[in-house]
Amino acid sequence: MTDPTQDPRFLQDPYPTYAAMRSACPVQAVPSGSGGRLSYLVTGYAEAREALADARLSKDTAAFFAGKESKRRLHPAVAHNMLSSDPPEHTRLRKLVTKAFTTGAVAELRPFIARVTDELLDQWPVGEPFDFVAFLAVPLPVIVICELLGVPEEDRPDIQRWSGELFAAGQPDVIDAASHSLADYMADLIAAKRRHLGSSLLDRLISARDGDDQLSEEELVSLAVLLLVAGHETTTNFLGNATLSLLQHPAELDRLRQNPDGIPAVLDELLRFDSPVSTATFRYTTEAVTLGGTDIPTGAPVLVVLGAANRDPERFPSPDQLDANRDAAGHLAFGHGIHRCVGAPLAKAEAEIALRAVLTRFPGLRLAVQPDQLQWRHARLVRGLASLPVLN
Repeated sequence: MTDPTQDPRFLQDPYPTYAAMRSACPVQAVPSGSGGRLSYLVTGYAEAREALADARLSKDTAAFFAGKESKRRLHPAVAHNMLSSDPPEHTRLRKLVTKAFTTGAVAELRPFIARVTDELLDQWPVGEPFDFVAFLAVPLPVIVICELLGVPEEDRPDIQRWSGELFAAGQPDVIDAASHSLADYMADLIAAKRRHLGSSLLDRLISARDGDDQLSEEELVSLAVLLLVAGHETTTNFLGNATLSLLQHPAELDRLRQNPDGIPAVLDELLRFDSPVSTATFRYTTEAVTLGGTDIPTGAPVLVVLGAANRDPERFPSPDQLDANRDAAGHLAFGHGIHRCVGAPLAKAEAEIALRAVLTRFPGLRLAVQPDQLQWRHARLVRGLASLPVLN
């Protein structure tokens, strides 16, 4: 199977391809790798939701790849983290971080998010094209998650670069090298923080690690790397995709300009319409499973295509329309089940604050290029713009 992320037309608009696959069969076998192995792609909404909540679909990648030859050299802290674990390990690790991302905890961060947003918008050039991604969508989530974790300001550009490299589709060496850079950096930061403990989320995790045996040193490093990367990459894509969607739907954009208080209600529809995570992370069957009428054998990889599921007309009528009045709360952009994105409240808070500020301060914001000239990231799991040239 050719890698669709290398096809510019698919990157521009993957949804016709998804629709064709879904109408042919919502769960289908596709060849993966050179050994004739089959993976199963899930593109239907009902089937995706079912798969994401099925305990027979394991996320324990270490168990799946044990004994298999691989040229990959991913750092263990990136290869084996909370996302790639099952209960009871997953339950224990998730409990340690959930408190930091509750609605109440995020509410405390809102003034900081608003201040950073305004500082970034102050730097926007007037009357000349500039890149929305570089000027807002990338820096805002990086600054927020680094603040939450207690990453020093001077280290943030490195974090941003390594994190971007982790998603470089078709470049295994780049991905592997970035995983080592990030994990080594985080191990050093943890060592430095131990000497002068503060109050950040990372400091609190260090205290949990040193206070009893509920967290190993390896788990501490991997949890920190996961929070850092997952805490900003997807939000960056959410901000870019949502802004582009609104710029391409002037009627919806005008309504929100006139009534910025309506922004929170439309976030779920924006997430559904162009999901920042296109495919859920790796799962495989621990026993034979029947999904959407398709029999999947034991030990088969299952890829849940969230972007396709969120455009399933069976669940969302006229799915290719952006409809601000739609109740899209059932979307799968944050996943579903025990692995649903722990940072969802933070991502929505950042998007709400950023969109409100942008629409209020720059009512004339518009695209500076034709939509078909936009550059999309060559990434497998996430869907996002490499740049978004705009004028204000």
